[in-house]
Amino acid sequence: MKKFVTLFTDSYRELKSVRTITTAAMFGAVAIVLSMFSINMGSYIRISFASLPNELVAYLFGPVVGGLFSGSMDVLKYLLKPMGAFFPGLTMVTVLAGIMYGCMFYKKPITLSRVLVTKFLVMLVCNVILNTICLSILYGKGFMVLLPARALKNLVMWPIDSMIFYSMVRALDTMGVFKTIRKAQTAGTK
Repeated sequence: MKKFVTLFTDSYRELKSVRTITTAAMFGAVAIVLSMFSINMGSYIRISFASLPNELVAYLFGPVVGGLFSGSMDVLKYLLKPMGAFFPGLTMVTVLAGIMYGCMFYKKPITLSRVLVTKFLVMLVCNVILNTICLSILYGKGFMVLLPARALKNLVMWPIDSMIFYSMVRALDTMGVFKTIRKAQTAGTK
């Protein structure tokens, strides 16, 4: 339990760094650009890779920064490109996803199995169950009516999203991007 609390306190400390804010802002710009290129399949299903920066921020800075970043980006992306009605419940689910990614990735080695398990949990809890409940409330459709298509979409996207995130983290790590960001973080705290 102490390690779990330490994740949040360490992540909160990261939030106080100007370098964390500027790095998150750059990832935010990437997230906004990626959100402009989404594929809408009706009102209830959208395929997008705009969550990739959210996951990277949660990996680098933890659950507190990841949750705040995910929630703020959700609102900002909605303001820039509104799609349907705004529903605070969907934003809260996005915050929860950022927290979950931060808890599973922050200060831990990224392995394919960790990415697959984390993606599965986030897709099941946030995308399939909670988002479907929110959409059911928002549009007045039955939960069981929306569930099959959303579950199928997430099941198909699970290995694809997992491989994209895993490959991106490996590539950025090989290029030394994460080492540079972390070195800048530790230099800024001294």
